[in-house]
Amino acid sequence: MSHSLADQNILSESGNVPQIGQSFTILSWNLLRAVGAPLDEVVALARNVKPDIFLMQEAIGAFDRLPEIMGGYYARIPLPDRIHGTACWSRFPFARAPVSCALPSGLMVRRTAQLIDFGSFSIANVHLSHGQILNRRQLRHVAPMLRHHALVMGDFNLVGPALMPGFQDVGPRAPTHRMADMLPIRIDRCMVRGMTALETAVLPNQSSDHHPIKVKLKLEAPDRHSTFFQRLRQKQRLRDKG
Repeated sequence: MSHSLADQNILSESGNVPQIGQSFTILSWNLLRAVGAPLDEVVALARNVKPDIFLMQEAIGAFDRLPEIMGGYYARIPLPDRIHGTACWSRFPFARAPVSCALPSGLMVRRTAQLIDFGSFSIANVHLSHGQILNRRQLRHVAPMLRHHALVMGDFNLVGPALMPGFQDVGPRAPTHRMADMLPIRIDRCMVRGMTALETAVLPNQSSDHHPIKVKLKLEAPDRHSTFFQRLRQKQRLRDKG
């Protein structure tokens, strides 16, 4: 398998999976199935930004050529009964093969999350339902399946706060999509636990109806006192109740 010099540079600029105190850059982009961003746009974006991890939603089989073109590690999981689904390209090796996690689903589409484990942290690559109660249930469903250092990223189809206990919304605040091609909204999100955002950006749109988003994250050391203070707050709430 041969790769261009640009692709060799992508793979050589970062070494092993990040550990505590180290950082990495991650992209997420809803590609809009077969009528949106083609393979060459995804490759061009990766070569330009040089992410460590690239999450995709509504990815079709054409993107299975990414490791052939860019090297690295790749996995794609179609949604049930659909030609598209979530995909992940990474310069880091997976700790184990990414798996599909069934989410509470609506009437139209059976939703899943792509769970990706790198050992020191894990990721849920998501394309959530449009229902504003349902998509928050989907977030709470996936959270317990992730490591302490974790992120949930992708197309949330969500307006307003995510209401995801233990996680912080650190994604860029600019709009990423236009509802009905008119109203700008921020539905492509990044929620983290045990990490700090160092940089965020909404990138220029191309053939998809979504903008890619970029986040640079640092793995933080666990707070040894967090459990104590959580118990303290719980005792205070119980005293307040009665």
